Amino acid sequence: MGWLALLLAAAVGLLLGLLGGGGSILMVPLLTYVAWLDPQEAIAGSLFAVGVTSLVAVALHARAGNVRWRTGGLFAAGGVVGAVLGGLLGSALPGPVLMGGFAVMMLLTARGMIRGRTGDDDGGPTGDDAPRLRVGRLLVVGLGVGLVTGLVGAGGGFLIVPALVLLAGLPMAAAMGTSLLVITVQTLAGFVGKLPAVEPDWPFLLALTGVSVAGALAGVALMQRVPAATLRQAFGWFVLVMGVAVLTVEGASLLA
Repeated sequence: MGWLALLLAAAVGLLLGLLGGGGSILMVPLLTYVAWLDPQEAIAGSLFAVGVTSLVAVALHARAGNVRWRTGGLFAAGGVVGAVLGGLLGSALPGPVLMGGFAVMMLLTARGMIRGRTGDDDGGPTGDDAPRLRVGRLLVVGLGVGLVTGLVGAGGGFLIVPALVLLAGLPMAAAMGTSLLVITVQTLAGFVGKLPAVEPDWPFLLALTGVSVAGALAGVALMQRVPAATLRQAFGWFVLVMGVAVLTVEGASLLA
């Protein structure tokens, strides 16, 4: 199972680099159902691996001009508070409750990304657009996404990318790059919130993270060649499939 987990971790990194999010949606089930970690350990491991992988990916996106620093900074400012709170609260909740809530959130997000919005893929601001947005809205949305991040171990990209595209009006490439900036801050903050309750298996976690980073490098390179509309649709359908899968597994375990 260890080698399979490492192989799938490369796919997680690929998704983070390619889509600017969605990787942690796979990382939590991977660590839970493939590596057989306790849900709390899986969430903590996901937060660390996704955070480090996103840090590498955001550096590459920044070189391509795909990061809106002020928008991401405001979003992350609210998110880091929510992530720490979510990490502390999540430690007190049963695993099935966390995973079930995770799945429902995925399905709602997938619907928004698949439907999209006119102009999502070729419009939107071209510069750093934070002055045009309501600071309060970014902080509040960031807080909510951060809370989910800490609760379920998801970097929040499956929520951040749609929020930046559908609410902030960023073009897809900028939303993906900016999402990785927010994910980096939120996941590492959430990991800190989890440390009092878990003791990570560091050798395994570091190996998993290294493989994930390698996948992210490939994903960023591939992203440059894929149309924005295709990326948005692929993101939405991926989240939908994973949401149904997680909900099915958790539902079956409750009925067993």
